[in-house]
Amino acid sequence: MYPFLDLITLTTVSVGVLLIGTAGIILLKKPMDKVIMFALLQGGFIGLIVSAKYLDVAVAAAIFDPISTVIMLIAITKLDEIRKKKIKSPEDGFFA
Repeated sequence: MYPFLDLITLTTVSVGVLLIGTAGIILLKKPMDKVIMFALLQGGFIGLIVSAKYLDVAVAAAIFDPISTVIMLIAITKLDEIRKKKIKSPEDGFFA
């Protein structure tokens, strides 16, 4: 009845989410926006792993993905602090 529904599978949706996340990481400038796009990329990646029926790998990826997101957030906040200290310190002669 609806032939276009044959195109909507787990694989195609996962590839679409993966590509949106990848494009967002490349094109967006703000680090927090990149974290959101990174979460989209992870969701598409796990969907592709599940569609290939590697469920044990998908479970491991689902466990490690939030850990990598937290590590990325910590790195972003530390980098932000370093940049703010560098701008405020006049002894280096560096003013941004």
